[in-house]
Amino acid sequence: MLTGGERFLSMDNLMVILRQAAVIGVISVGVTFVITSGGIDLSVGSVMGLATVWASTLGTQALANDIHWGVMVLTALAVGAGCGLINGVIIAYGRVVAFIATLAMLVAARGFAEVISGRQTQIVSVPDFLSTFRAEFLGVPVIVWIFLFVAAAGWFLLNRTTFGRRTIAIGGNPEAARLAGIKVKRHQVKVFALAGLCAGIGAVMMLSRTTAGSSTHGYLYELDAIAAVVIGGTLLAGGRGTIVGTVLGVLVFAVLTNIFVQNNLDQSVQALVTGAIIVVAVLLQQRFAREGRT
Repeated sequence: MLTGGERFLSMDNLMVILRQAAVIGVISVGVTFVITSGGIDLSVGSVMGLATVWASTLGTQALANDIHWGVMVLTALAVGAGCGLINGVIIAYGRVVAFIATLAMLVAARGFAEVISGRQTQIVSVPDFLSTFRAEFLGVPVIVWIFLFVAAAGWFLLNRTTFGRRTIAIGGNPEAARLAGIKVKRHQVKVFALAGLCAGIGAVMMLSRTTAGSSTHGYLYELDAIAAVVIGGTLLAGGRGTIVGTVLGVLVFAVLTNIFVQNNLDQSVQALVTGAIIVVAVLLQQRFAREGRT
């Protein structure tokens, strides 16, 4: 059987799938808000890599050992949110197209991470940090609980708050949203800062998973996140978003990766299958959009 039968459905393997999905899942939640608002963020993977490097420098880890492991967490979150804030300001007030602005951040964040780390992997040596985030609660890894919490918070924020309604309104028609009294530019900054914050949370999770900070962390994660968001049902043109769909999209790719790994299948084939899934998802979105207008 392609999926390995009982081995695939075993609890241990299911936990492996959830661990693999957790980091990209958290990042995808932030990307969902950006795409729903009509934007795009190509920098989240590089921002996550930069956050892992900055949070694992010798100075940061020394403070974490002397004060509290939370110093590493706050550093990662601050770096992520800060990069997202810069993206938002450049896009909203500098009037730079989101694709170009976040592409520039992708390159800059990756380069800055290489400069800080000297292109060397930085090993995490804060025992309390590792013991906290590598632990399990009710048999489920802490990083999976973080993913579930972020997804639940994202769902609530998008579907039950004014922030979510404004995000959808801006994605659907920014000019109409402005005329309705929504401060579009300010909200765009907040959305990109939120995406950066999610990248920072992902960095904390990546540090615990790999026990190291590296400028290579998060490589191509931005594409994986966008793919998960799109096949989950969020409109690439903006105006409609779904956190539940994003979570399902992340799980689809995690399961697909697990199947290919278990069966020792070529990663190139996996890339082709992933690409085909994305194309089909976008084509279906366009078809449904046309039917909705008729």
